Amino acid sequence: MISAGEFRNGVTMEFEGDPYVVLEFQHVKPGKGAAFVRTKIKNLKTGAVLEKTFRPTEKMPRAHIDRQDMQYLYSDGDLFHFMNAETFDQIAVNSADVGDSLKFVKENEVVKILAYDGQVFGIEPPLFVELEITETEPGFAGNTAQGATKPAIVETGAQIQVPLFINQGEIIKIDTRTGEYLGRVNG
Repeated sequence: MISAGEFRNGVTMEFEGDPYVVLEFQHVKPGKGAAFVRTKIKNLKTGAVLEKTFRPTEKMPRAHIDRQDMQYLYSDGDLFHFMNAETFDQIAVNSADVGDSLKFVKENEVVKILAYDGQVFGIEPPLFVELEITETEPGFAGNTAQGATKPAIVETGAQIQVPLFINQGEIIKIDTRTGEYLGRVNG
């Protein structure tokens, strides 16, 4: 059990039967009345964010989230297949639980499968990936507009914004949390 007075960013708990993670918290002690904890919590199954107020003494069970490294094998219609590299056990996850978390992940890459009570609810891709540009307009030498970008499609099919000097066939580094171009990969 965890009390609301012990909340910190990233703490997981069960609330109203679902797992939640604390995104923000603030301990408030008004001049009059009892103290309280103002929070912003995210439902780990649905992704919904709630603003909720708790008494510091309120207790709720901790939510134990299983994070397991698995290799992304392939997608087959609405199912995405993953394999545990140690036991070679395979699981299939439906596209609703995957969402767009695999848009920068190539086949055979290792991701973290997030499960609560044995039920998979999400995928955590690697923080950074290196992908090849498969389609973009040609780069222009001397075009030095500060911060100018153009659309490009990477090998997974996702579209991102890249600087004007990037050409088709180049390998770039991408932050999977923001979809942001980080730089060229020296090859």
